[in-house]
Amino acid sequence: MSTLFEVLERLAATIETRKGGDPTASYTAKLLNDPTLAAKKLGEEAVETVIAAVAQGSDALAAESADLLYHWLVLLAASGVSLDAVAEKLTAREGTSGIAEKASRPS
Repeated sequence: MSTLFEVLERLAATIETRKGGDPTASYTAKLLNDPTLAAKKLGEEAVETVIAAVAQGSDALAAESADLLYHWLVLLAASGVSLDAVAEKLTAREGTSGIAEKASRPS
C-alpha cells in the first residue's frame, strides 16, 4: 500500500497550521491569503507536471507531481474545500463509467 495518503494527510495538517500566518514569512501563508494566486500556482504546476511527463523522465515527473499535490492542497484550504468534500465527489462517481459520468454533467 502506498504511503501517499499518509503524507498528504500530514501535509494538509501542516497547511492548516499556516492559516492566518505571516505571508511575508511563509509561502504557504501567502498562498492561503490569496486564493487567486494559489489557483494560478496550481495551474503552473499542472503544466510543469505535463512537461515532465512527456519530456523529462520519471524522477522529474515525481518531483513535479509533489509540487502539484502541494499546490492543490493549498488551493483547497484557501478555498475552504475539505479533503472529505473531494472524497465525497469521488465516492459518488465510483462504479460509473468515466464517459457516462462526464456526459451527465451540466454543460
